[in-house]
Amino acid sequence: MSPNHVRRLRALAAGLLLVALGLVTAGDTLAATLRVRAGESIQAAIERAQPGDVIEIERARYAENLLIAKPLTLRGLDRPTLDGQGRGDVVRIAAPGVTIEGFIIWNSGDHLGEQNAGIYIQPGADHALVRNCDLAYNLFGLWIEKANDVRVENNVITGKRDYMSVKRGNGIQLYNTHRAQILGNNISFVRDALYVDVSHDAVFRANRLHHSRYGTHYMNAYDNVWEGNDTWMNRGGLALMEVRRLTVRNNRAWANSDHGIMLRTIQDSTIEGNVVAGNQRGFFIYDAEYNTLRGNTVVDNVVGVHLWAGSKNNEVEGNDFILNREQVRYVGARDLPWGEQAGNYWSNYLGWDRDGDGAGDVRYEANDLVDRLSWRHPLMKLLLASPAVQTLRLVGQQFPLLRAPSIVDPNPRMLPHNPDWSQWRGRHFPRPQ
Repeated sequence: MSPNHVRRLRALAAGLLLVALGLVTAGDTLAATLRVRAGESIQAAIERAQPGDVIEIERARYAENLLIAKPLTLRGLDRPTLDGQGRGDVVRIAAPGVTIEGFIIWNSGDHLGEQNAGIYIQPGADHALVRNCDLAYNLFGLWIEKANDVRVENNVITGKRDYMSVKRGNGIQLYNTHRAQILGNNISFVRDALYVDVSHDAVFRANRLHHSRYGTHYMNAYDNVWEGNDTWMNRGGLALMEVRRLTVRNNRAWANSDHGIMLRTIQDSTIEGNVVAGNQRGFFIYDAEYNTLRGNTVVDNVVGVHLWAGSKNNEVEGNDFILNREQVRYVGARDLPWGEQAGNYWSNYLGWDRDGDGAGDVRYEANDLVDRLSWRHPLMKLLLASPAVQTLRLVGQQFPLLRAPSIVDPNPRMLPHNPDWSQWRGRHFPRPQ
């Protein structure tokens, strides 16, 4: 009998005694810890291990493509490197209950059709846990498909940054999953930092998503929570499309070259407490109904909110719209009321508050006839200070037949709700001089 079998039998006998004494559970007695040292094979240790074992890998570089087809824990000691040698997946998880922690995982293949990844979690590999790893120079950082209750936590993920954006994979790709938890990851230099499709009941919290095409590209997914994420220096921050029953809370989206937060074909969702600053468009809202937008700070964007395609029946209260070059660009056939109960703050409001109740006595209108004409004919902006254009603006105010449909706030606030809004000024996407 080999020494390894002797040790396992002794551990099992001791464990059964502890079970009899009620000090541990039966499942705890079956786990053994194996050690892999420099120059040894991790895959060989995986093949030797029993389900539930822990494999500890000492610091070294291991040029292997691993397949884990049983419930195991792989734990890196002092951050060993798993090198995929530029082919396939560095690690493929093919069983439920696998934990990977404490590694540098790099150099996957680059075949987009095969979705080569640093870690590929294949269908049925539920309850996988990946934490405290650096995933670098992989096509996809993690590909997660039809695997439920996966947790991805506190990892740093960067892509093949010398590739063109369209030839990179995504940082984390979720497809057809339930109850994923994506927490505290720092993702950059990929195509899309988080790509989420048909994945429900998930939590995305405290992630840092930057220097990619989209911070998140998200569609066809319901009942998810986006909370406390930072998205900056992307083309778009959060792109949330074809969704229902989302909670989008306390995120910060700044210095994105297009939109900060896109809400497209979204219903029954709550968007609150977000900061959207220094983007080309703060919010881009398209075909959005029956949502609540409250307590958001929209500051120093070229366009604060671009709203169109029948986006109505939304409750918009308690938001701050501050120093955006255009507060709202609204395309619609009739006035759309916002702030009917508590009102919003508009930094360009010119009304007054004679009774001192904190709300302006004259309603706020976001757009007029001149604004609509300048959207259709951008060169007209060269004449905005001319007497003719100012006269046209005045005529539009005096004659209702010439009014353009607008966002109308009957209770504009005199002071912003967020006292710390000024720290978000000047955080713009760098544009060529």
